[in-house]
Amino acid sequence: MQETRQNKIARLLQKELSQIFQEQTRSLHGVMISVTRVRISPDLSVCTAYLSIFPSEKNEELIKNITKNDKQIRYELGTRVRHQLRIIPELRFFIDDSLDYIDRIDELLGK
Repeated sequence: MQETRQNKIARLLQKELSQIFQEQTRSLHGVMISVTRVRISPDLSVCTAYLSIFPSEKNEELIKNITKNDKQIRYELGTRVRHQLRIIPELRFFIDDSLDYIDRIDELLGK
């Protein structure tokens, strides 16, 4: 039962976070940030979001900027989901490098 609730909240947070990043990256031409996966703790207090950033050369720079502004992102998220959630979880962001890993495996198999 608890896992069903966690999954529903994770999907809601993933959708809202992706919309927030889409709006914020409109000013940055040639940069795309997508939220690939969201995990939420059992007590719903910590949200771990995995981000895929294109182009991958800007990963470190953008993830530092995002973690520096996580309070502002949490506030924006809170204004969007305030009617669905009582407590807005703490946000943690990580780079999802699974696409780079897949490209690397394809490159090695191609040799």
